[in-house]
Amino acid sequence: MNTWLEILRNNNFIGAKQYIKKDADLNDESDIGESVLAFALRYRCDEELIELLINSGADVLDFDNEGVSIFDVAITYNNLFVVEYILQKGIDVNKTTRRSRFTPLMCAACYGHVNIIKLLLDRGANKETKDSKGFSAADFARKMNKKHVLELLESYESISQN
Repeated sequence: MNTWLEILRNNNFIGAKQYIKKDADLNDESDIGESVLAFALRYRCDEELIELLINSGADVLDFDNEGVSIFDVAITYNNLFVVEYILQKGIDVNKTTRRSRFTPLMCAACYGHVNIIKLLLDRGANKETKDSKGFSAADFARKMNKKHVLELLESYESISQN
């Protein structure tokens, strides 16, 4: 994993391409189960490098030992390219692999990523879903002081019915 981390920290497309040619494991993981693709998102690698990883076999449906999925990581780091790619694969936007039942919509609400929130809602994300502590996406937006997210969540129903 150390070689991958060095390549990704440096956003090194050529290095990644060469490492892949040497049969590098694209689904290698850290001690806590974070994959190469998760680190690429965390290090905010260029779309070209992320696309190389995906096209070379990185698992976009992977999740770490805590249940944090690639989809969650893409949402956290506002990577619209990967979010849209996974949505095109037909992921259930209401599914979560986290024990806390923290959903992708809750994640987007915490970070205030309006474009992703709209995508998720348009794909059927349930804004009324509660996590294991009884909090909804609106509760997370309120807690994180994301007023624009609260307004969007409150107005979404009227927009979708027109």
